[in-house]
Amino acid sequence: MNAPEVIIDARGLTKSFSGRVVVNQVSMQVGRGEIYGFLGPNGSGKTTFLRMLCGLLRPDSGSGACLGLDIVGQSDRIKTQVGYMAQRFSLYEDLTVTENLGFIARIYQVPRRREAVDEVMERMGLTRYRNHLAGALSGGWKQRLALACCLVHRPRLLLLDEPTAGVDPKARRDFWAEVHRLTGEGLTALISTHYMDEAERCHRLAYIAYGNLLAAGTPEELVAAQGLVSFEVQDHDGARLAGELAALLGVEQVVPFGNVLRVSGRDREAMLAGLAGLKARGVDVAEVTSSLEEVFISLMAKAEVN
Repeated sequence: MNAPEVIIDARGLTKSFSGRVVVNQVSMQVGRGEIYGFLGPNGSGKTTFLRMLCGLLRPDSGSGACLGLDIVGQSDRIKTQVGYMAQRFSLYEDLTVTENLGFIARIYQVPRRREAVDEVMERMGLTRYRNHLAGALSGGWKQRLALACCLVHRPRLLLLDEPTAGVDPKARRDFWAEVHRLTGEGLTALISTHYMDEAERCHRLAYIAYGNLLAAGTPEELVAAQGLVSFEVQDHDGARLAGELAALLGVEQVVPFGNVLRVSGRDREAMLAGLAGLKARGVDVAEVTSSLEEVFISLMAKAEVN
């Protein structure tokens, strides 16, 4: 089987502002049709990296290509083939849905604009809101309109910067269903997110903190590579037990979920020895598969130390 076409090929991209390194030698390759998740805390460099890819920022060093085009020398051509969705709703709130889409279509010089606008409204379920002011839409429908504006010029690559922040769970689910349909049709998507359930929907992931790329791979590969061991501990007095668990040798994380405590660390034997005393007192202890959230918290902790 042939390897997929490389849509994003970033090699050692670096960017500083006022002497502070925001993105530090980050490399990434994304293939055609992939949903690539980009995770990291606020201020980690995700937005800066996305803006370098689509030509909105010039890197200080490193090289990169999007859609086979150089991100510095051919950025104008890249922009015509990329749909970029910013963190905040950035359309004109005093224009209608149709007017916003028509304006974007004119900017991109889309042929047969009216048909293109009608088509993308139909796809995104926006037709019944065509005459509504954008500012009057709910968060979920604003999100749909923003994505529709990314699609009206039929791009080959989507760069989506925390696109589901502030919308309800159903709107998030619908959004991700649409992204999967789009990538099934050949589009590629690089999406930054804070939500672990969304990270699990991606084909591959990269985690960035303090400008540094800490890990990359499929969700399964990331969990396996970190070597975390996790247990669920259940007891009626979880609040008291949390402090006791945190003091056990080998324990790195203790997170409550109702009456259940998730305990994680890398020294399985040390943790088992400590948990044995709890089991002897009748506390329920079961080994479970580590989650992406536990992996990323662990990566963040190591990044802070370094």
